Amino acid sequence: MPTRPCWVEIRTRSLEENYRFLVSLAEGQAELLAMVKADAYGHSLAACVPAAVRVGARWLGVTSVEEGVATRALCPQGRVLVMGGVFAGQGHAVVEHLLTAVAWEPWQLDELERAAHSANCPAGVQAVGLPVHLEIDTGMSRQGVSPDGLAAALARFGPASALRLEGVMTHLFAADEADGAVTEAQLVRLNQALGQIADAGLTPDWLNVGNSAALLAGEAGRIAALAGRHGMKAMLRPGLALYGLAPQFDPGFAPEKVPDGLAAARAALQPVLSWKTAVVGVRTVPAGAVVGYNGTFVATEPMRLALAAVGYADGLDRRLGNNFSLLVHGQRAPLVGRISMDQAVLDVTEIAGVEAGDEVVILGTQRDETITAFDHAEATGTIPWEVFTRIGPRVRRVAV
Repeated sequence: MPTRPCWVEIRTRSLEENYRFLVSLAEGQAELLAMVKADAYGHSLAACVPAAVRVGARWLGVTSVEEGVATRALCPQGRVLVMGGVFAGQGHAVVEHLLTAVAWEPWQLDELERAAHSANCPAGVQAVGLPVHLEIDTGMSRQGVSPDGLAAALARFGPASALRLEGVMTHLFAADEADGAVTEAQLVRLNQALGQIADAGLTPDWLNVGNSAALLAGEAGRIAALAGRHGMKAMLRPGLALYGLAPQFDPGFAPEKVPDGLAAARAALQPVLSWKTAVVGVRTVPAGAVVGYNGTFVATEPMRLALAAVGYADGLDRRLGNNFSLLVHGQRAPLVGRISMDQAVLDVTEIAGVEAGDEVVILGTQRDETITAFDHAEATGTIPWEVFTRIGPRVRRVAV
């Protein structure tokens, strides 16, 4: 049955090209963990995971065990890292679906240990230990083992443990700031933690540090050097850049200080997602006509209005009413009146020939005009990550 005309187009070829570009920035110094959490940043796991695997991604990052199970169904062979850790009762699913969990709380390690000792844990895993990636809090105060708790956490990976410390990770939470002072302080703390890990006789394989901003800012070499100093391999985890957007760096980056990777990314990255709907109908209203709930827009002259099949239940932020434009016939059509749950009204008075069925671009390109996630974010006081992930599940994702 045909569905309501509100859909997202996912260009998987663009995602593949973006991944290749990001690999080139890493220059062979680091493995890339392709971040597909939050339904691939709202882009669709089903569309993006196979594309990432096709282009060579060997590691995929998800938020939860539930996402990990869904990702494993799409990717039988690759590694799936559960960035948000495990919750009570999820250890068995980690083992059953060969996921790898990040952990930092003692109760998370308890959960994983119980799963590693269970009858359904594969003999091969039992022989070498269930792989765990330990997160270190280097200053973000969000998740991760604190310096005071590190010794106790490391004791859980002794020779008799059912767990194996395969990786160490942290989050560089200010990699997009110009002076780099916060990142430098974090890496110093991380180096100290890695020394403590070595002193405990543990030899993890992977050092997982840095998001899109860190990679585009040229941090791969420094992270790789830190990893090598401790006998580890470096891993970075691009998210937003994988989907075609370069993070906006601190304005303190003067043109002459813009990292080469950032400049190259702005030229090379290709947006993966386009969000579209259609005109339901067009009507002419007289001067004085009220548009939408509570009459926040009143026509000052005769106008032609187009009804579009998209509303805040689809993820179109209600604050965009009277404050933003969508694309019709390659021209910007202002949103007038409040956005409803399922519908929005556009002023097409100056756009000739608009009729029912015409395509409306909410996010993406139409002819010579483009609306980006940054445009949406600026108009609503948020960030592109939220713009993408706010697009509702009832909006069909279509691979093109």
